[in-house]
Amino acid sequence: MVDITHKSNTLRIATAQAIVQVSKAETIAAIRERNVPKGDVFEMAKAAGFLAVKKTPDLLPDCHPIPVEYTGVNYRIEDLTIVIELTVKTIYKTGVEVEAMHGASVVALTMYDMLKPIDKGVEIRNIRLLEKKGGKSDRKAIPENLKTAVIVCSDSISNGIGEDKSGKKIIEKLETLKIAASDYSIVADDKAGIQEKIKSLCLADYQLILITGGTGLSHRDVTPEAVSELIEKEIPGIAETARNYGQDRMPTAMLSRSVGGLIGETLVITMPGSTGGVAEYMDALFPQVLHVFSVIEGKKHD
Repeated sequence: MVDITHKSNTLRIATAQAIVQVSKAETIAAIRERNVPKGDVFEMAKAAGFLAVKKTPDLLPDCHPIPVEYTGVNYRIEDLTIVIELTVKTIYKTGVEVEAMHGASVVALTMYDMLKPIDKGVEIRNIRLLEKKGGKSDRKAIPENLKTAVIVCSDSISNGIGEDKSGKKIIEKLETLKIAASDYSIVADDKAGIQEKIKSLCLADYQLILITGGTGLSHRDVTPEAVSELIEKEIPGIAETARNYGQDRMPTAMLSRSVGGLIGETLVITMPGSTGGVAEYMDALFPQVLHVFSVIEGKKHD
């Protein structure tokens, strides 16, 4: 199966449609009056659809088992046509469109099976996805030409001892979002030096500054303090989201002292110094965190 361990849980909704076409008005009347020999067509088919949604991963090899938190079936009769719409909801890492389509198809097939003794002209048509929400399809557009900087805070790397990997990992992750880092720099884990670098980037109208390193518990790790003194509007949810995401994968993520917030209209986020920690922060926060720039732009026009 596809690896989804890097994804975050979000609300996912999908609605699928299937159409059952009968050949005579008497069939529709029998359905309405509950006179079909095999039983109540609508209720039986709905129950079958519920079961099909839950059994989807048992039948499709690459489909992940998911916590189905809602399934609803609606019917609409149009002349000799029965329109089936089935909606599935979950809060999980992957979508539910396959579950919705599988459920709708089994609802239709159950109706076919129940109606064929009284109508040899029954047909199933047009099983399709009507709508899906959540995940990539719901993401807002990433701001164009986002002026971005990456700062690596490390005494050893700034002194030529060791090689930067975490800063390069941030740049690699940004590139997948089509965001280029216009400034990439390595500074010593020194409060005054870090603050000077951040101030210079803010004056140069950088909109996003991502900082890696210096967030540990050593007395030399001063990045959070350096950034906190400059932040004008803290956004606590940024660090909380990243830590929660990381702790699901590595319990020691709780020890990170990362912070995030605005200096003017510049978003500044500090991240751990490890490559793995940085990758988790990027997966947890992006691209959703970029919505802050839409909020800023919206306030300008209020």
